[in-house]
Amino acid sequence: MAKTLKRSAAFTALARALAAGSRGGPSLGIRLAALPRMIRATARGVYDGGLRLALMTAATAYIVSPIDLLPEIPLAIFGLADDAVMVTWLAGSVLAETERFLEWEARRSQVIPGSVVP
Repeated sequence: MAKTLKRSAAFTALARALAAGSRGGPSLGIRLAALPRMIRATARGVYDGGLRLALMTAATAYIVSPIDLLPEIPLAIFGLADDAVMVTWLAGSVLAETERFLEWEARRSQVIPGSVVP
């Protein structure tokens, strides 16, 4: 019963995050459109999302990989649970990181480029 409550709370939090666009936060479309810019900024070393982006890439590779830690066929529902947990974590991470990136991008547009002279 406790596991069911934790799982339903995670999905409820995910549903709330997806609907945040209607309550003033960035919409899902804006967040997904920010992904390529976030990847480019991270690759250039301008944005500090390298570790988080690497973890999200590893989670994506695990989800699409045919190799699982818990195989689906012999373990039935438990084999699908690890994939569901990874998908949930990945969705939450993408939502959180794109929101963080969009805030960084907005702050960055307010900064005048240049260097500090001692």
